[in-house]
Amino acid sequence: MTESALLEGTPQPQPGPQKIGLLRGLFWAARPRQWVKNILVVAAPAAAGELFSHHALTQVALCFVLFTACAIAVYLINDARDADADRAHPVKRHRPIAAGQVPVPVAYVVGAALAVVAPATAAVLCSPPTSALLMAYLGMQLAYCVSLKHVLVVDLVVVTTGFLMRAMIGGVALGIPLSRWFLITTGFGALFMVAAKRYSEAVQMAGKTGATRALLTEYTTGYLRFVWQLAAGVAVLAYCLWALEEGGLPPTGMLPWRQLSMVAFILAVLRYAVFADRGTAGEPEEVVLRDRPLALIGGAWLGMYALEVADW
Repeated sequence: MTESALLEGTPQPQPGPQKIGLLRGLFWAARPRQWVKNILVVAAPAAAGELFSHHALTQVALCFVLFTACAIAVYLINDARDADADRAHPVKRHRPIAAGQVPVPVAYVVGAALAVVAPATAAVLCSPPTSALLMAYLGMQLAYCVSLKHVLVVDLVVVTTGFLMRAMIGGVALGIPLSRWFLITTGFGALFMVAAKRYSEAVQMAGKTGATRALLTEYTTGYLRFVWQLAAGVAVLAYCLWALEEGGLPPTGMLPWRQLSMVAFILAVLRYAVFADRGTAGEPEEVVLRDRPLALIGGAWLGMYALEVADW
């Protein structure tokens, strides 16, 4: 019997399903639900009223893709480092890398490739400052994965700075000057949500062991409550000072949209604080997307802010 005949009767390996399983695992290891955070890249161009030109939209879309690629690189490398510990965790053991759907070496290779390609692409298609911001984000987040997430207060600052960088990058790519009010409001607004998330995690895991991040045991709920309340107050104050500053008066016959937007902004902070106070703000994206009153308030704020920008 010829070799070809023997091969015809022998089951051949089917790499297709294996590859599909690996790709599916990589997709879920990239945490697609977290990508909504990167919509913040529109913040600076929108605040400056420069979002809707073709060039601006193209640059902002590119910034979203590149920042998402950097975030995925961090997720993959972090989960690859923590694979052994995650396998002992009741929830994290289902993550694709810990569960064995994505081999650890593959996660490292894909993460490293994204970490190199994204800043390089930004340098060519956006600007050198945009590339530098992405590299700073990657360096900070990788340092967080290795050691900074175990340092009190510094962990809050690093996560908050990651949100601030998301909000800055659109302006950096388009060469838009970033105002002090924008930076203060965005920075402390991010700290408010980060501290509220930590507070909610601490409340929900009180009295439990081995089911949460170790650093939470070093914080007290009173301290985390103080941080999110302080951050909320500073964010509201900065926004109000911006809305009331000189030069913010509307043209004759137009409503003072800038000043009126303070009401919606304050209501949004107060509404979110309800969930923070209950200890149910552990997943900020879930709160923002699922709470209808908060969505309506946010829509009203966006509408008033858009009318203010249109008046410019």
